[in-house]
Amino acid sequence: MAAGLFEGRYVWHPAADDRTLASVSLDVRAGRCLSALEALTDTRDAFALRAHRSLVLASEAADSDLVERWLAEEPNPETALMWARVAVLRALRAADARDPRAEALERIALAACDRASAADPADPTPWAARLAMARLHRLREPAPHGLLTAPPGPWRLFAHILSLDPWHREAHHRFLACFFPRHGGSVTAAWDVAAFLGQRAPVDSPLRLLPLVALVECYNPTQLLADRVWEQPQWRATALAIYQNWLPTVAGYRFTPVLDLAYLAHALVMGKRVFEARAVFTAMGPYATRMPWAAFGEPAEQLSRARRTCGLPVPSAS
Repeated sequence: MAAGLFEGRYVWHPAADDRTLASVSLDVRAGRCLSALEALTDTRDAFALRAHRSLVLASEAADSDLVERWLAEEPNPETALMWARVAVLRALRAADARDPRAEALERIALAACDRASAADPADPTPWAARLAMARLHRLREPAPHGLLTAPPGPWRLFAHILSLDPWHREAHHRFLACFFPRHGGSVTAAWDVAAFLGQRAPVDSPLRLLPLVALVECYNPTQLLADRVWEQPQWRATALAIYQNWLPTVAGYRFTPVLDLAYLAHALVMGKRVFEARAVFTAMGPYATRMPWAAFGEPAEQLSRARRTCGLPVPSAS
């Protein structure tokens, strides 16, 4: 799917150019759910799209009782999945805010994930939602062979998801997040897991971006020459390989993978590969995400700085 031309402003909505999702998001915000059922039913055999749409719609529904009412009226795999998504989102928000209701909300979320996975046992999405909560308890199952640091983590849950969908994008990102320093992990563990997961993925897979995600997550501006890390041969080669092998596949996606493109564009700009970065920004069109730019300052300012480096237009100040 073509992202469309940049017309002088950024579009921050996570639906990006999935026009169905953008329209359904408005319906959900207005308390209407019929179109959401249709949009999710259409994704039963497209797990990446199902994960993306259900997550975006959950963010729209989490502050209302729409999903609870919908589940009571129409119990089916789609309503069960939406309930799981919303319940997990609420549990994570409560845990991060140290809300006293966090434990109760987590129990509700786990029950909702169980219900969704029972409603459609072949769907990895409820399990990916459950994996999002794994960072709350630091599960310490032993790592498989092949990792230098052998960091313990929720390996069994991750393995179950891979048995349903070996290259499930969200599950890989959720799993990697369990090893981030801000979630109780370490820089070495995050890099080790990212390298392990990225290297086993097909060369044209967006999962090859995982080491670049870990690099941003572990960025420490107080370290000497911190901004020069992306110029090191290993990281520049990683970004260029993704540019050569994955970027050409993006035109065939059902929605533009803006977040993945943003990480690639950022790595290329930081690695002084402006020609390649310009092509990635062009593939993104007007669509924007907070990350990775928020790790370095105000997102819009950082994105505009990167686009200027590539000789591309940015929104006017007026």
